[in-house]
Amino acid sequence: MYLDPSWRILTVGDGDLSFSHSVARYIKPAKLVASTYDDANTIEQKYADNALSALQQLNIETLTEFDVTRPDSWQRLDGACFDVVIFQFPLIPAFKGEAAFKAHTQQGGMNVLNRALLHRYLDYASQFALDKNGPMLCYITSKDVKPYREWNIEGSLNQGLNCQYLGQMPFDISVFPGYKIRNVDRDKHVKDTSGITYVFSEKTNNEITPKLSFPAYLGEKYCALCRVGPYMAQEDEDKHLLSKKHKQMEKFEQNWQAWLVQYSEE
Repeated sequence: MYLDPSWRILTVGDGDLSFSHSVARYIKPAKLVASTYDDANTIEQKYADNALSALQQLNIETLTEFDVTRPDSWQRLDGACFDVVIFQFPLIPAFKGEAAFKAHTQQGGMNVLNRALLHRYLDYASQFALDKNGPMLCYITSKDVKPYREWNIEGSLNQGLNCQYLGQMPFDISVFPGYKIRNVDRDKHVKDTSGITYVFSEKTNNEITPKLSFPAYLGEKYCALCRVGPYMAQEDEDKHLLSKKHKQMEKFEQNWQAWLVQYSEE
């Protein structure tokens, strides 16, 4: 992940705030505002080792109870402008109880809900946080395994929005000492988790573009949905399109398209 120290940085969804603390200590950006979904008491109770007080000691503004899916949370920034907004390893928590699970299944399931989380993040970050005179960068760092790779981040995630997918870069956790990648709803972390940072912006002619790459599976003779290929012959493609894996990905995409129609009508 490339971060220019001259940038103004906003982090969102930083569970125990250890990523923000590492950015503050080792990147030393021109400006940093950190935010997390939980309230202060929940952070202290959920994570025995958290960076809330450490950020406060560094005089880093920290916003708790910041929900990226709600415009009123973004409006708490009070017009502050940033060059990049960063969302690290986002994931909807597991539902508690059968009733909650069934209700959300009717909305398209966890696949759609995770895509919706990121879609709203891209939408509201561009509207409320990014300086129109800056690079206007949105970062999403995610894992290259299920279920994360089933969200079609490089494809239709930003459909209907002004921001465009610019490319991606590897995420190297060793650059951020002290950062712990947490499980979404408990006090455990995943060691040495590798990831990919996907980059979006309303500005396609962007200063960061030379640092980014496009995966081969977005090219011809590949299935971008399933990230497979290249096809050696037409029969290979035909066989894949009839496979269980591809059918499942098509279903995910159909559910996502239905959500996008509903979202556009809100």
